[in-house]
Amino acid sequence: MDHSWSANWFNEKFIREGDLNKSYHLFQLQDISEFPGLIASHPELRGLNVTIPYKEKVIPFLDELDSTAGSIGAVNTILIERAGGKIHTRGFNTDAPGFLQSLSGLDLPGQALILGTGGASKAVAWALTRLNIRFACVSRQKRGKDILSYQELTPDIISRYPFIVNTTPAGMYPEVDTCPSIPYHLLTGNHFLYDLVYNPGETLFIKQGKSMNAMTMNGLQMLFNQAELSWKIFLSNG
Repeated sequence: MDHSWSANWFNEKFIREGDLNKSYHLFQLQDISEFPGLIASHPELRGLNVTIPYKEKVIPFLDELDSTAGSIGAVNTILIERAGGKIHTRGFNTDAPGFLQSLSGLDLPGQALILGTGGASKAVAWALTRLNIRFACVSRQKRGKDILSYQELTPDIISRYPFIVNTTPAGMYPEVDTCPSIPYHLLTGNHFLYDLVYNPGETLFIKQGKSMNAMTMNGLQMLFNQAELSWKIFLSNG
């Protein structure tokens, strides 16, 4: 579970770095409208990470976005600055550079399918654009000419877009028996399947890819990368 991983990782990081007066806690909101109350009722808060489904929904509640988060339209890290009785919140996106870093040194196909259209999908699109990789997004429902439906994934499409990135929660623990509805039987050894899900380490999406000799990768390295970037942002706030 991402929430448990984050708490353990950051608290262990505080100990290793000697910041024994700092700690990382979990806050579960029933609705994003509870966000302002969370900030106001916890004056010790200096930063937050944001998870699904609030990476886009939290933006209207923030005072400022950095350029990356602004261009992506999704936030997963928030810096909370308090001075003179005033609170200033600034949103960042470390998912996108974390994903980009995880691809370093790989020989990547030139065209990709991004499965999903949420905040994580936007972060992946940002990274692929910087790698000059053309991409198309895939959604459960057809939404305009720029977003394909799963029913439109013909043999030609699967052949022309060999890099396939799952940004949906399909297959994430505890729903380990689920996976995106792509035609796995059309995959070959020329395909590369990347699953942003990291728990379990080998999702059904990845298992299906391996069965067709595709190259595969889970989201663990991206998770490490984005956590380190979030840590640096939090550190800037003292």
